[in-house]
Amino acid sequence: MQTVEIKSQLAKRILKGYPLIHKEDLTGKPAVTSWVRLTHQGKFLAVGYLAPQNKGAGWVVSFQDQVPDHSFLTALFTEAASKRSAYFSDETTTAFRLFNGEGDGLGGVTVDYYENFVVVSWYNEGIYQLKEAVLKALKAACPFIKGIYEKHRFETTLPESRFVEGEVAPEPLIVKENGVQYATYLDDGLMTGIFLDQKEVRGRLAEGMAAGKSVLNLFSYTGAFSVAAAIGGAEATTSVDLAKRSLPKTQEQFMVNGLPLEQQKIIVMDVFEYFKYAKRKELSYDVIVLDPPSFARNKKRVFSVAKNYGDLVEASLDILTAGGTLIASTNAANINMTKYQQMVEDSLTAKGADYHLEEVFRLPGDFAVWPGFAEGNYLKVLVYTIN
Repeated sequence: MQTVEIKSQLAKRILKGYPLIHKEDLTGKPAVTSWVRLTHQGKFLAVGYLAPQNKGAGWVVSFQDQVPDHSFLTALFTEAASKRSAYFSDETTTAFRLFNGEGDGLGGVTVDYYENFVVVSWYNEGIYQLKEAVLKALKAACPFIKGIYEKHRFETTLPESRFVEGEVAPEPLIVKENGVQYATYLDDGLMTGIFLDQKEVRGRLAEGMAAGKSVLNLFSYTGAFSVAAAIGGAEATTSVDLAKRSLPKTQEQFMVNGLPLEQQKIIVMDVFEYFKYAKRKELSYDVIVLDPPSFARNKKRVFSVAKNYGDLVEASLDILTAGGTLIASTNAANINMTKYQQMVEDSLTAKGADYHLEEVFRLPGDFAVWPGFAEGNYLKVLVYTIN
């Protein structure tokens, strides 16, 4: 292994168990490098690898002075699978995260499980160069895997998604979550049809959080929140997303659950335009789900959670019934929970709302978070009653 000298700031963080390496932590210009020994003033601190990605310049993988060989990697995947034994034994849920990057000891790669098939996401070129070793260890630890797909989430000439080996999954592949069925496509760009980190919020909806109520699902993607709400007894749902494919994708999710489409509206429209439309038509909803992307751009505007989330909250209150429920969600890792909650509640206060925080959701148990790496727990969901 190559030895890389690091600066004192990173050395202090590593001693506290922090796994992320930033380029400013390195004494030289970082390059894509497989396993390296990280030292400070000649003293060994950790083993990791270097590769630029949106979060930094590399990851710490071990605090032992050893090469992360096949047995090391296999042990990581074996332990990860063992930690998820409750999910494997739950017949009502057949899709979940099997391995969550640095949360399970190897930053830059995640593995999602879909009914005996897996999707491996690579987040930087460095870990992708170790693909053969990683997949060999994954298969050794999880021999039940039927087929492997991969997503390339770093800058590359490779296709966004492709089949790797084993059996080819049916299209759609129907999976279950909290007893609700979802149609997924493992080789359809970077997405599959469902964001697995929201399983607990959808679970509450499926249990009846919105029973007998009207639900507005904004930035709805394939309508997973709407389907869960309908399963849980929602009187009617409205799903709004700007992407044209959201219409057939959302219809499919209702149909695979045997839910009639008559009570489900699916609208292809910019969310901010829909606020204007709903207000003009004097529409109102008992439950509003706000789950925008961290950043989005269309012909009319640029949206970012940090700058514009408060606008969404304020606009939502104009069409939320008295005593209604606002489910405010974000996956923006650059905003911590304290700042996010303050942002939401400042907007509620600005509208003169009387509100009560009912529930808080973070990442579910299968999305393991590395101790001491708070930004790894990126999901923040706040459920408010608004009077």
